[in-house]
Amino acid sequence: MQVTNHLITFKTDNRHADFTAVAHLLNQFGLSDGDAAMQKRIFENSHVSLFAYDGQALIGCSRVLSDGISQAVIYNVAVDSKYHHLGIGSEMIHRLVHQYQQCNIILYTHPKTVGWYEKLGFERMNTGMAIYQADHREWMRKEGFLK
Repeated sequence: MQVTNHLITFKTDNRHADFTAVAHLLNQFGLSDGDAAMQKRIFENSHVSLFAYDGQALIGCSRVLSDGISQAVIYNVAVDSKYHHLGIGSEMIHRLVHQYQQCNIILYTHPKTVGWYEKLGFERMNTGMAIYQADHREWMRKEGFLK
């Protein structure tokens, strides 16, 4: 993918991912407070991980939990703020949706980005439920995840 003067590449290989950069990206947007070691474990235990690179620099990440047959959930979609509005996040979502097109796909996102995902074809659910760890519950309520 050519974006202005950058050649953006996408990879699903966890072995060479910079998990310090992943942790920084996710922490930057409040998607996780885990360190590099925790993110490595999380992404390695996912069904698929997708990373975006500008040269060797990791600039985006996302992952999917799935049975690979009927259900998939997209998590942790993040693109470095210097690369926002260039289509990188949309391209990551399109690639994941295509890979799991045989599945019902659920997306877990921050309330501030719901409208963006609706533009990509996602619909709001009326029946989603969650149980959060006590130390996360108040933040989730404050950020608008919970009523």
